[in-house]
Amino acid sequence: MTVETTFFESFDGTRLALHRMGQGRPIVLLHGLFSSAAMNWIKFGHAERIAAAGYEVLMPDFRVHGESEAPHEPARYPPNVLVRDVAALVDHLSLDAYDLGGFSLGARTALHATAHGIVRPARLIVGGMGTAGLADWTGRSAFFKRVIDEFDAIERSDPAYFSMQFLKSQGTDRIAARLLLDTIPDLDPADLANVRLPTLVVCGDADQDNGSAEDLASLLPYAKYVEVPGTHMGSVTKPDLGQAMADWLGEPT
Repeated sequence: MTVETTFFESFDGTRLALHRMGQGRPIVLLHGLFSSAAMNWIKFGHAERIAAAGYEVLMPDFRVHGESEAPHEPARYPPNVLVRDVAALVDHLSLDAYDLGGFSLGARTALHATAHGIVRPARLIVGGMGTAGLADWTGRSAFFKRVIDEFDAIERSDPAYFSMQFLKSQGTDRIAARLLLDTIPDLDPADLANVRLPTLVVCGDADQDNGSAEDLASLLPYAKYVEVPGTHMGSVTKPDLGQAMADWLGEPT
């Protein structure tokens, strides 16, 4: 199944990449931090499994990620900029009846957007995210800032080494990445009560990177929890993740 890549301008003129696969009911999928649509959704077949079930899979690259622009001007990084980019995509495509999903940072972004009514999908998929991952962004961003600042000086024995290698493999623009890290706010668990739509919470059985996904599902009014094999990074490389998403979505109505 082929992927079509186009570009659109977000609310502030930043040029963002959009990858599309399949035909049918639209579903927007958001990738994780310093990853890309290609890495999270296309490479390991998740998008193709969902498209084969009768969906048009719409996969933007966040700013600073993938094929999207990575501006260096601080003014291009207002609070919650990624949520605003998702809203810009929905407006750009004039989406009405659609679903929304995300993995890790993408899941966090999707929850922010729906909890605050900024976008209004019919259904939601939250992958690789637990209760702890919605809070203490200051601590999490401090880890990645150290990775960015120390980068080539990080030794193989350092727990940050793997993250440094991943950023290097993705060709991440470190100046833009550092600016982006300051735009992501915490989400008050009380706001999860506003997510009043059918939700799939899916997480690897060895993934505790963002706390308990099962606890997160219990805080969402209409959530189903599904466990798939793998760690946080490993679960996205296995077919079970995409299959679980496709099974839960079912045939479009």
